[in-house]
Amino acid sequence: MTPPLPTSAPDRATRPRTGVGFAADLAQHGGRPALVAGHEVVSYDDLADRVARARARLGSAQRLVGLVPAPTIEFVVAYLAALAGGHAVLLSHDEVLARAYGASTTWADGGFTATGRPDPVLHPDLRLLLSTSGSTGSPKLVRLSRSNIESNAGAIASYLGLTADDRAITTLPLDYCYGLSVLHSHLAVGASLVLTDLSVAESALWDLARATGVTSFAGVPFTFDLLDTAGWPALPTLRQVTQAGGRLAPDRVAAVAERGRREGWDLIVMYGQTEATARMAYLPPDLTDAHPGAIGVAIPGGALHLEPVDGAVGHAAGVGELVYTGPNVMMGYAHGTADLARGAELTELRTGDLARQNDAGLFEVVGRSSRFAKLFGKRIDLDRVENLLTLDDHEVACAESADATRLVVALAGEADRFAIDEAAATAVAATGLPEHAVAVVPVAAVPRLPNGKVDQAAVSRLEAPRADVRALSPVDALTAVYAAVLGRHRVTADDTFTGLGGDSLSYVELSLRLESRLGRLPSDWPDRTIGDLAASAAGARRSRWVRLDTGILLRAAAIVMIVGSHTNLFVLAGGAHVLLAVAGANFARFHLAGAERSERRRNLTRSIARIAVPTALWVAAVLLISGQYGWRNVLLLNDAIGRRTWHEPEWHFWFIEVLVYLLVGAGALTTVARVAAWERRSPYWFAVGLVVAGLVPRFWATASGYDGDLIHSSLFVAWLFAGGWAATRARHAGHRLLLSALLVAGLVGFCDDPVREATIALGLLALVWLPYVPFPRALIGVVGQVAGASLYVYLTHWQVYPHFEHRLPVAGLLASLLVGIAVWRLVDHVSDRGRVLGRRHWHGLGASHPQLDTPSKETR
Repeated sequence: MTPPLPTSAPDRATRPRTGVGFAADLAQHGGRPALVAGHEVVSYDDLADRVARARARLGSAQRLVGLVPAPTIEFVVAYLAALAGGHAVLLSHDEVLARAYGASTTWADGGFTATGRPDPVLHPDLRLLLSTSGSTGSPKLVRLSRSNIESNAGAIASYLGLTADDRAITTLPLDYCYGLSVLHSHLAVGASLVLTDLSVAESALWDLARATGVTSFAGVPFTFDLLDTAGWPALPTLRQVTQAGGRLAPDRVAAVAERGRREGWDLIVMYGQTEATARMAYLPPDLTDAHPGAIGVAIPGGALHLEPVDGAVGHAAGVGELVYTGPNVMMGYAHGTADLARGAELTELRTGDLARQNDAGLFEVVGRSSRFAKLFGKRIDLDRVENLLTLDDHEVACAESADATRLVVALAGEADRFAIDEAAATAVAATGLPEHAVAVVPVAAVPRLPNGKVDQAAVSRLEAPRADVRALSPVDALTAVYAAVLGRHRVTADDTFTGLGGDSLSYVELSLRLESRLGRLPSDWPDRTIGDLAASAAGARRSRWVRLDTGILLRAAAIVMIVGSHTNLFVLAGGAHVLLAVAGANFARFHLAGAERSERRRNLTRSIARIAVPTALWVAAVLLISGQYGWRNVLLLNDAIGRRTWHEPEWHFWFIEVLVYLLVGAGALTTVARVAAWERRSPYWFAVGLVVAGLVPRFWATASGYDGDLIHSSLFVAWLFAGGWAATRARHAGHRLLLSALLVAGLVGFCDDPVREATIALGLLALVWLPYVPFPRALIGVVGQVAGASLYVYLTHWQVYPHFEHRLPVAGLLASLLVGIAVWRLVDHVSDRGRVLGRRHWHGLGASHPQLDTPSKETR
C-alpha cells in the first residue's frame, strides 16, 4: 500500500471541513455507469473505490492540490478524491500558477506526488480555484467553496431535468467552468459522462456519441459555427443541447431551436460566469421562439435584479446592471497565497452586464457596464487591447459589436491599408480571436459622448468598410513601415535596412512587422532593397507559422530567464551571457555591412547612445530618489574602475557596461584600415581569431587562480561577443563545428555551475546552427514586445521585482516585463516627438537637416 503524503501543520488537520457531496457519495449510485473512456466503462461503485484509494493517499491534513485538467478517468479520480477529502484544488494548465500559489501536491503517473512546497494557509471551506474566463496567465483566481459547487451542480441538474439515464460528452475543457459544470451536475444525479478530447468538427466525436448513447452536449457560440460548417450530427438519443459562454445572436438561437424541434431535442440557452461557479440564468426551451434574445430567469435557489448605472446607456428605459444573489456566488478573488485563508466575502455578484427585464419577466443582456467583452467563450479585456494598439501609435476605441459576434476597433485618422492591417493583427494576437471576428473600422475621430468619454454604443454599431479604404501599394506600405521603425523621414524603394542605419534594437521590431506583412523573410533581407522585398513577397502565402530569427527568440527567452531568476520564480542563470553573443552577431550583421566607413561609424555611435544614454538617465534618477547607486554606475564605469568582485547594487548593470565597452572596442578596432581590410578578406577566420584572443585572458584567470569576478567582467567575457560575431560568418558545417568546439571549450568550468554553463552552451549553439526557428504566427507579437523591450526590462526590473519577490514571484516577472515594455514605448514616443519638433524648428528657420527628418505619427 502506498504510504500517505507527509502531513502538514497539525492545526490544519483538525480544522473542520466537509467533502463535496457528489464526490463523497458516489457509491450511492451503485453499479450504474459513471464514466466512459474509449472501451472502458467505470461504474459508480468502481469509481467510488478508486476515489477512496486516492483520497487515502492525500491524508487527513487539508492540502492545495494542483491538477492539470484532462478528459481522462485518471484526472476525474484525482479531482474527485481531492474534493471528497475536503482539499482545495487549483485547476489549471498553467503549472507556473500552481507553483506561485504553493500547491503542495500534484497528480503524476497514477498517483499523488508531493511537490516539496509547504501548503499555504487554507480556509476550511475552500474547495476549488479557477481562472476567470480568458484570464489564463493572470495570477487572479476565483475562490469557490463546497456549498458553491454543490448548490450550482444541484440547480443545473434541476432546471435541465437531469436523471440517472442521461449521458453527456466532453465537448468543452474541464478547467472551463462551463465544461466542469457538466461533470458536476451529471455526477450529482448518478448520470454518466463520455470522456474525449475530440473536436466537435471531427466526425469521430459524433460516431463515439452515437455508439455510447449520448443524450446531451454543451456548446459555446463558436461550437455552433463549427457545426454549421462541418455539418450537424445525427444523434437518435440526443435529448438536449445547452449553450453558454457568450451571447448567441437571437436569429441563431431561433434557428438552432427550430432544428432541435425537428430532430426531437431542446435547446437550453444559459448565462453564467466563473464567479458564480458556472450558471446564473437559463431560458426555458419553450420560450426560445418568443424571446430568442433573452437569458431567461434565475436558476433555482438564485435571484436576479437590476441596479441603476451612470452614463448615457443607463438612461435607457429599464436598463441597469445585472446583479445576482445565490449560494453559488464565489467566496471572492485570490490575488496571492494570503487570500487562500480568507472566508466568503460576497453575498451578491455584480456581473458587469447591462440588462433589462421584458414584459414576460425574462432578463435580456443589452451591453457591458465594465470594459470587457465576451466573444467565442473568451473574456476580452478591452482596455488591454486598446493599450496594446496605443503602443503601436494608433488612436483607437474598442467595443463588442451590437450583435455580439465581433470585436470592433474604431481606428482614428487616415484610413490606409497598412494601419488597418497592423491594428487588426495586433488585436488578433492580443485576444486570440479568429481574424474574421475583428473588425477594424477607420473613423475621422473616435466617437465620444458630451462628457468626453468614448461612446461605446456608437463604436459597437460601426461596420467595417468594404471597398472605400485607400490601399497603399506594396512598396509604399513597406517604406511607411521602415520610416516608422527607423525614425527616417525620407525612405525610398532603393533603401535597405543596413543602409538606413538599422541596428539590433530596430531589427527586432522591423523584422517582425515585415514578417506579419510579407510572410517568410529571406535571410539576407537587411541588405535587400525595399522594392526587391515588395516584389519578392508578391503573392506570398501567410501560414500559421513563421521563420523567426533565432536572435530575436534568444533575446526574449534570455530576458525572461534573467528576470524570472531574480524574482525567485525559478533559477535558470546564463541569459545575459547568451545576450552578449546575440549582441556580437548583431554587430557583425548591422555595423560591418553596407554604407561608407563614416556612415557605419555614425550608425554605431547612434546605437551605442541608444543604450548608454537611457541607462545613465535611469541610474541617475534612481540615485537621486533612493541613493541606491553611485556616480560610477551613472557613468557606466563600475566595470572599469570599481571593485573587481561582485557587490550589489553597484554591479546591477554589469551587462550594459560590458555591452557598451565591447561595442566601442569592436567599433574602434574595425575603423583601422588594415584591420577592416583583413576582416573583409577573411571574415570567418578574423572572427574566430577574436574568439581565440578573447579566450586567452579567460583561461589565464582560471589557471592563475584569479580571485576577481570572472563571469561579469568585460575582459573575461569578450569571447562570447566574438563568438556571436563568428556565428554570422560561418558558411558551412566545418566552420560551425570548429566554432562550436571553441565555444563549448570556453564554457567548461567558466561559471563553476554546470547547469548555467549548459544553458549558455545551448544558446550559443542555437545561434551557430539555427539562424531561424519555426514559430507560431499568433505568438509573434508577444515575443516581439519582450525582445524589443529587453534593454529596458533589464534596466528597470531591479526597481520592480523586489516588491513581489517574496510574495508572488510570477507577478514580479510579469510586472517587470510590462514596466520595461511601457518604458521602451515611452522612450520611443518621446524621442520621435523630439525629432519631429526639432525638424519643425529647423524648417521654421528656413533650414533643413537630414538627421532631423523623421516621420510624425500622422505619416505612420
